[in-house]
Amino acid sequence: MKKGFKPIPGADGWQLANAPILLMAVHKAAIDIFDEAGMEAIVAKSRKLTGYLEFLLKENPDIERMIQIITPFHPQERGAQLSLLIKQEGRKLFNSLTQSGVVADWREPDVIRVAPAPLYNTFEEVFTFSQLLARQVEGLA
Repeated sequence: MKKGFKPIPGADGWQLANAPILLMAVHKAAIDIFDEAGMEAIVAKSRKLTGYLEFLLKENPDIERMIQIITPFHPQERGAQLSLLIKQEGRKLFNSLTQSGVVADWREPDVIRVAPAPLYNTFEEVFTFSQLLARQVEGLA
């Protein structure tokens, strides 16, 4: 290559022939974990975790009074998350959950998305979340 490299203008100029080795090492580790677990098992656990969360939320009358699950009922249509429509003080509830260590997603104007991750969340953690949510909702009522 001659001295004085001049990249192609625009997005094409950002292309690389070789990806950075440290980024690829991390990517390889992630792929190995997925390979070891197997996508079929990951999807199965994801559906079970999300279904369990749905069951727990629907079993609690306080939660049912304050929250409506707006995610499709069928597991094939909802993926690994539940979108919860909060009927009052949703942002306050979300902030309280966040302060308690819950990692969720806020969607304006009044939706909290909760996504138990099958590779590292447990059924016990889903249960603990449902109990925390029940306490937080009770505090809002």
